[in-house]
Amino acid sequence: MDKKDKTIFQPQLSIMSFKLHPLIDNGLKKGSESFSGGTLSCHCPSEKVTVSLSSNVLHNHACGCSKCWKPSSAIFSIVGVIPTSNLSITANASKLHIVDASAPIQRHACKSCGVHMFGRIEIEHAFKGLDFVHVELSGEEGWQEPQFAAFVSSVVEQGLVAPEDMEGVRGQLKGVGLETYDALSPGLMDAIATFVAKKNGTLRTSKL
Repeated sequence: MDKKDKTIFQPQLSIMSFKLHPLIDNGLKKGSESFSGGTLSCHCPSEKVTVSLSSNVLHNHACGCSKCWKPSSAIFSIVGVIPTSNLSITANASKLHIVDASAPIQRHACKSCGVHMFGRIEIEHAFKGLDFVHVELSGEEGWQEPQFAAFVSSVVEQGLVAPEDMEGVRGQLKGVGLETYDALSPGLMDAIATFVAKKNGTLRTSKL
C-alpha cells in the first residue's frame, strides 16, 4: 500500500453490491489522533447552518436505525459523539428545529434542507452530555474512522434490505473491518447497563 494512502481497510469487491454509505463503500480512511475538530455545514446552497466541533469524535460508527440522518442513497448513517461542551452553533441557528421532541435524542435539523446537524439528550440518560454528529458534513480530514456497525438488523424493518440479503450486508461491513451488532457495541451497552444499575442501586463491585 502507498504510504500516503490512509485507507486502512479496502472493500472486498466480490461482495460489494450494496451502497451502505460513501464513507464505507470505498474503504475506511484512518483518522488522525491529533485531529482537533472542524466545522459541519448543512446542505443548503446559501445561508448554511454551521456547527463548530472543537475536538475529534468518539465511538464513530455505522448505524442502521431509522432515526439517524443519512444520505438519500445510503443504507446506513455514520454517527459519532462529542462532548456537548465541544459543540457550538456558529451560523444560522434560527434555521434549526427539533425533528422529534419526544425522542431521547433530540435531533436538531435544518428546516430548509433537512440535514441533522446534531442530536442532544436532555433527559437523564447514560449518554447525556454527549452530542451525536455526522462528520461527513465537514470538509476537513482527520475525523475518527467508523469503529463498528450498530442496529444492523433495523435496515430490514425499514425495507432498505431484503432479509435474505443480510448475510451479504454483514459480510460487506466485516469486509472493511467493521464488526456488526444489532444494538450498540458491547462497551456502549455496558455503559448503559452501568448507568441503570447505579440508578437502581444494584451496581456490583468486582472482587477480581
